[in-house]
Amino acid sequence: MKATALFFAVAALPAVFSAAVPSISAINAPFKTNKQWIVDSTGKNFTYAGVNWPGAGEVMIPEGLQYASIASIVSKIKSIRMNSVRLTFAIEMIDDIKDNGGDVTIKNAFNKALGSTNGTKVYQQVIKNNPQFNDKTTRVQVFDAIAAELNKQGLYVHLDNHMSKGAWCCGSGDGNTWFGDTYYNVNNWKRGLQYMAEHGKQWPNLVSIGLRNEFRSGAKNGLPYNWATWYDQVIPAANLVNQANPNILIFLSGLDYDTKMEPIATGADLGNGKKFSLSNFSYADKLVIELHNYQNDATDCGSMESGLWNNGFRATGEKAANRMPVVLTEFGFDQSGSDYTKTYATCIKKLMPQWKTGWMVWVVSGSYYIRSGTQDYEETWGLLNHNWSGWRSQNAINALQGMIDASLKG
Repeated sequence: MKATALFFAVAALPAVFSAAVPSISAINAPFKTNKQWIVDSTGKNFTYAGVNWPGAGEVMIPEGLQYASIASIVSKIKSIRMNSVRLTFAIEMIDDIKDNGGDVTIKNAFNKALGSTNGTKVYQQVIKNNPQFNDKTTRVQVFDAIAAELNKQGLYVHLDNHMSKGAWCCGSGDGNTWFGDTYYNVNNWKRGLQYMAEHGKQWPNLVSIGLRNEFRSGAKNGLPYNWATWYDQVIPAANLVNQANPNILIFLSGLDYDTKMEPIATGADLGNGKKFSLSNFSYADKLVIELHNYQNDATDCGSMESGLWNNGFRATGEKAANRMPVVLTEFGFDQSGSDYTKTYATCIKKLMPQWKTGWMVWVVSGSYYIRSGTQDYEETWGLLNHNWSGWRSQNAINALQGMIDASLKG
């Protein structure tokens, strides 16, 4: 996430949607990898063309349900030919299940995060729009309902562990930065990943999981911030996830807010004699690199292209030491203006289809239950408007549809 002072904002994506792209009509899971490609269960190449749906904030319930039904939100995503959703979660939700007597009901979750008055009001709005929920519905059951609706409408789920403590992400002082930080208990993190991977077996459309969103420096009393530590912590976590659910792809994120994965692509020394090599994994055909990029101030596509390539996309090239798929799981920009016409957007729109690689835009949310202490927070980067009833900018969506079209054709 997105739009921190450190990590640029962005622009966007002009083009024209073409009806030539077939609609998603069936769930062809599980996926595997073959060199730089992701391949579905029918043997066809699959390209993620999706959107982020946050669920890792203080309420720890996916956003927007006080304004719209799950079915209507999914229908909007599907209407522009997207095929996948990156659904974020917090480890704190699993900690409650394991250590605090079980999952929290959504009624109590809203009251805790928003206060009893506003929490009750928002909860009542949620169940009015989503009458399948009631006082006994838990947070995980909401995730189940969203996965089920996505499956019903032919979209895939990519789970993402966004935070340990439920809150807005990301900053260098939020206590979630790196292994051993204030809220980043490594054992709980691994346990939470295992739990969600195992739980997700009941979702036929769960095809992948991201182990952690945006590793970054700033940990208080944390482990050393370097690639050797990354290797020592991430690889055991990946092993546990693969044991829990061998069918799903595992996305590996990098340092500096997940903008750097060069040594994984090149097989360079990570320190202390450690090197990442696909040949060491029995499940090498389940590993994917993910990267983020927010370069609002970009003025030259050529330098952007070389930077993205060197920072990890080179893993898709024929000469890569570890040849594997790379997915841009976050990019985004302000939807309320003309950012979709600028250099950054134009460059991303060009590069992703050119490299035949997948992507997931930040963010579908027109608003948040609460963000950084502000309730009913307006999200101008949201594809949807504040009350989730329509697109924030039809012009920006038209441009995005062009990118979807080109990516799926590729």
